[in-house]
Amino acid sequence: MEWLDLPLVRCATGKVRLPGSKSISNRVLLLSALAEGTTVISNLLESDDTERMLDSLKMLGIAVTRTDEGRYLITGCSGGFTVKEAELFLGNAGTAFRPLTAVLSLMHGHYYLSGVPRMHERPIGDLVDALRQVGAVITYLEREHFPPLEIHPAAIHPADILINGNISSQFLSGLLMALPLAGEPATIIVNGTLISQPYVTLTIAQMAHFGVRVEQESWLRFIVPGNQIYRSPGKIAVEGDASSASYFLAAGAIAGGSVRVDGVGRDSCQGDIRFVEALEAMGACIKIGSDWIESSAPGCGPGGKVLKAIDFDCNHIPDAAMTLATTALFAQGTTTLRNIASWRVKETDRIAAMSTELRKLGAQVESGDDFLRITPPGGSLAANAVIDTYDDHRMAMCFSLISLGAPVRINDPHCVAKTFPDYFEKFAAITHQ
Repeated sequence: MEWLDLPLVRCATGKVRLPGSKSISNRVLLLSALAEGTTVISNLLESDDTERMLDSLKMLGIAVTRTDEGRYLITGCSGGFTVKEAELFLGNAGTAFRPLTAVLSLMHGHYYLSGVPRMHERPIGDLVDALRQVGAVITYLEREHFPPLEIHPAAIHPADILINGNISSQFLSGLLMALPLAGEPATIIVNGTLISQPYVTLTIAQMAHFGVRVEQESWLRFIVPGNQIYRSPGKIAVEGDASSASYFLAAGAIAGGSVRVDGVGRDSCQGDIRFVEALEAMGACIKIGSDWIESSAPGCGPGGKVLKAIDFDCNHIPDAAMTLATTALFAQGTTTLRNIASWRVKETDRIAAMSTELRKLGAQVESGDDFLRITPPGGSLAANAVIDTYDDHRMAMCFSLISLGAPVRINDPHCVAKTFPDYFEKFAAITHQ
């Protein structure tokens, strides 16, 4: 196994240009492919997850061109893929697997969707059940309620759709993006409390860029009016990834003269922008502009006050909340992260993985179905701990912050390629011994 040793660093300061948002990138790619016309996409995230979506779209007959300037030209299919039979491998990209499942179920074709072993452990039954309500014919190829899937040609008849909201917001997002293809009005009724609500807001906003509107009644009912088609907006720029911003902003809060991220700010449509609320509650100094954020340690400089523990509802920031778990090791008191049940069905069981690795550093950790409680060690963090990353990009990036308190080894550092291939180079550029 490969590893990366991070030395102890004393200060974080500098500026980082963020890669494009993963969530926006894969939504924009799919909507561009479904639209009428050609879309020019700038600042698209280049990572394993977006590669899975791009490869799949090409196999489905979509013309994709990358320009010398790094832009992507996607020529849409006007609502119908020309390829009606394909086998798609989607790795561990939930932002590709879930919406493609929904879209392909309405394409009157025969498709196989598979991924890495972990993807086959991530539930998809609620989405499949919802699609079956409108006539989709989907077969589980191995285990009931889990990928891989076989999608058969089917006659679709839009109707009221009931879907559970407590497992993954990607199920609802996939349905929303797919239903306009049916051409008839459809209503989605959410059963229970919808988790990760900002990601659904993000989906609706991206659909609007392509000319399709969704009517919303609180978080319980979503109506997709009929006779709508996706039309290319011509050009679209992907804003910086707010989840990726969290690592650099946390570094500034822990030991920063100041760390600034460019590409995301006050005007962001991403829910993870609210990560800064948690940092402010911990005592960090935050400045924010329309497309930038800057953080520094309490007292606005190293050697000032220390961070303080918080009790925080993380429903709106499920990905960035992971960064709070390692930031908590630098705070006085016990930090409690609540409403994180979705961690169980991510790239790994993140509640279990985080608990195990935090304990290696001397922390006291208590966990449950939807919470994590972290008390830092009484003295220094354990030096030279070896952190396992579970093939989970966010585990690797979160635990890089430990180097602000102790030298640490990160196993399998290349797993960051899923969303941020050059993360460690950018992290090294803002950390100073």
